[in-house]
Amino acid sequence: MGQGRDDPGLLPLAGFIAAQREQYRAPHAVACRALGVSQAWFYTWRQGDASARHARREQLKVAVARWFAKHHATYGSARITADLRDEGWRVGETPSRN
Repeated sequence: MGQGRDDPGLLPLAGFIAAQREQYRAPHAVACRALGVSQAWFYTWRQGDASARHARREQLKVAVARWFAKHHATYGSARITADLRDEGWRVGETPSRN
């Protein structure tokens, strides 16, 4: 199972694991093992991710949203990638999933 911290599909799972501890006193390790997720992922979710990678991704999200809004939602990933590179970001274009 993908275990990206920002994966919205995993947020309910993390909340469920936390609830098992509160409601049934089930150790986090047991709940994580039963659900097939790593304890490290759960603890990172619970404590927040203070890593440099996470901070950069958050800053990049803001920059992408700013450029997208500036161009009135008409620019695609190639043009926004070029704008980000002009701004000094080291980024690669992600192919469309369509």
